[in-house]
Formats: sequence, C-alpha cells, structure tokens
Amino acid sequence: MDSLGLLIFVMLLCFQWTAAPATKNTTWTYSGLVGQSEWSRYFPDCGGTSQSPVDVVTTKTKFDPSLIPLTPRGYSQHNNNPFTLYNNGHTAVIELPEWMGLEGLPWFFTAVQMHLHWGSGGPSYGGSEHTINGLSADAELHVVHYNSELYPSMATAMTQSDGMAVLGILIVTGEETNLAFNNILNYLGRIRHANQKVSIPAFDVHSLLPKDLGRYYRYNGSLTTPPCYQSVIWTLFHERVQISKAQLMKMETILYSSKVDDDDRIQLQDNYRKTQPLNARVVFTSFSAESGKELSPGEVTAIVIGVMCGCVGLAVIIRFIVKTIRSTSSWDVLPSNRPTSMSRMSQPEKANEKKQDMALNSTSEAEKKEESLASPQTEP
Repeated sequence: MDSLGLLIFVMLLCFQWTAAPATKNTTWTYSGLVGQSEWSRYFPDCGGTSQSPVDVVTTKTKFDPSLIPLTPRGYSQHNNNPFTLYNNGHTAVIELPEWMGLEGLPWFFTAVQMHLHWGSGGPSYGGSEHTINGLSADAELHVVHYNSELYPSMATAMTQSDGMAVLGILIVTGEETNLAFNNILNYLGRIRHANQKVSIPAFDVHSLLPKDLGRYYRYNGSLTTPPCYQSVIWTLFHERVQISKAQLMKMETILYSSKVDDDDRIQLQDNYRKTQPLNARVVFTSFSAESGKELSPGEVTAIVIGVMCGCVGLAVIIRFIVKTIRSTSSWDVLPSNRPTSMSRMSQPEKANEKKQDMALNSTSEAEKKEESLASPQTEP
C-alpha cells in the first residue's frame, strides 16, 4: 500500500509539473488543436458561466434608467506622441497612452489598448464577436480599460470582477471610406507577421467611436480570449460604425498569424470567439425598447406603403375640398332665378297713401257735380 501510495503521489507531482507550464506557455488559436473548443482545458476560466461574447436578444433585455452616456477622456488628445501598433498573432493591437480614460461607470477606467476582430468572407459573412438577435456584424472594435481607481495595474485588475471595462463597437460595410480607420489599416502592411511592431502617427481615437454614446447594452462578462477572466463590464454600443468594402478586405487579408521565419504562412482570419451562453445574466439597456427598436425589412416596406397610401388619400381629400369651394363660388356669382320679394310698406306710409286716395276721390265727386249744373235742361 505504501508503494502504491508513493507511486500515486509521484504521478500527481508529475501531472502538476507538466500541467502548470502548459497553461502558461500554451499557444492558443481560434481553431485547431488548441482552438476554442479546447480553451477550457488549458484555461479553466474559459469554461465559466459568465463568458463573452454573447448574443443580445433585444426582447429579453431590461431597460435601466440609471445607465448614463459614457464620456471618453483624452481620446482626442494624443500630444503628437506616436502610437504603437503590433501583430500579436491573434489580432492587430494599438497601445493607448495612460491619459486616456473612461467616465460614466462607477469608477474611472484607464485606457490600455484597442484591437479588432474580423472574419474571412467579406461583407455579410460575419466577423464580429457579439451578435444582435443572432445577426453578426462584419467586424468589431474593442477598446480595453482597467479600473485604475481600485487597482494599480491591468495585470492586477484583470483578475478582479470589477477590474476591466471594454467598449464594443460593431462594424458594418458600406460604400463610403471611413477615414478614421485608415489611421490603423494603412499601416497593417508593416506588421504582416506575428510579433512585428511599428510606431504610427497618433490620431483622434474618439473618431473611431459611434456618434451616439448614450444608447448601449451593458452586461458583466469576460475577456473573449484566454485566459478568459470574468472581470469585464461590457458596453456594446447600439449604433454601428461603417467602413468601406475595400477597408474590410484589407483587414481580412493582409495579416498573418505565423511568424516571418515560419515555413508555413497562415493568414490571420476569423479571429472571433463564438457567442457564449448568457446563463442567469441579464443584458441591460440604456434606452427604452421603443427608442431602440430595429425594424425588419418587411416592417420598413409596410411603413413606406402606408405612408404612400396616406399621402394619396390626403391628396384626394384636398382635391375634393378645393373642388367643392370652387363650385360654391361659381353659384354665388350667377343671377338668381328666384323672384324678388316685394318690399313691405311701413304703417305711416300706408296711412298717407290712404289719405291721398280719399283726397283724389273727393276731387272727382266735386268735378262731376259742376259738370251736371253746367249742362242745358231738356223737355220731358
């Protein structure tokens, strides 16, 4: 028994000795031997119950009136100091100066870095990490901050439940070029391989954000890459940011996850994690369902048809009213067919007329008597 116990003890020591370095030195990927489905084996937090990203089902969100608009601090102030852009084998990362931060949360959060996630099939093939009602955007930008009020560094904060705050910006494609994103995309060709790094001109980080910072989704989650610490206060903006198709293709095709001296070149594509179960968590919104409701194409068509029918009906009513007014005006100017009514005499006028008639009758009787006297007498 003693020998068996000793053997088991030695085996446990060997297992611990081999497993511990594996967690630290394991090179994870999005697919393959250490892909997403295997992360939790090497990074236990990746199998937790509060993982990110998630699918935001808008009908199940809860409006929270206490959620105020976020206020970026120092995002537009770069002091002309260059930014550092590098390829870490998983994405393109832009390091941010420590004077940049975020207000509007329970604590002040200091900016650390921002990075991108994208797909491989061009527009409409997905690439964002978060989804809305099951629908992906073409890419997603994350701006990472740590709680500098409570913790001295990001390394310390990232293991605490209130240690991190990440802004999620969904990116869609359109016809117009987004000049703000060119501040990053134009330099990707200089960091094509993993571990390559370059200094780029500083720029206004605020220009990458949506205009409306007051409408967003909020939930507690995790880092979306190993070690997947469940320490993130997530803010996913409702408004999307648009880039051109050419900009998206540049994002999807220029970088490699392999190093410059590797024999095989592996394109850096589809670097997004699949959505994770929400479990008992609730996604809160800073806006009411009515103000943030997204209309389906069928609803938009119905509204357009309804508006057009309403306009036609209004035009018919206006025409009827105008026609009625014109007909009434024409009748008023025509001569009347009705006989004119006799004017009524007043009582004094009737009395005067009667007196005049009596006077005329008296005069006629007198004249008749005079005529009879003047005529000659005749024999019987």
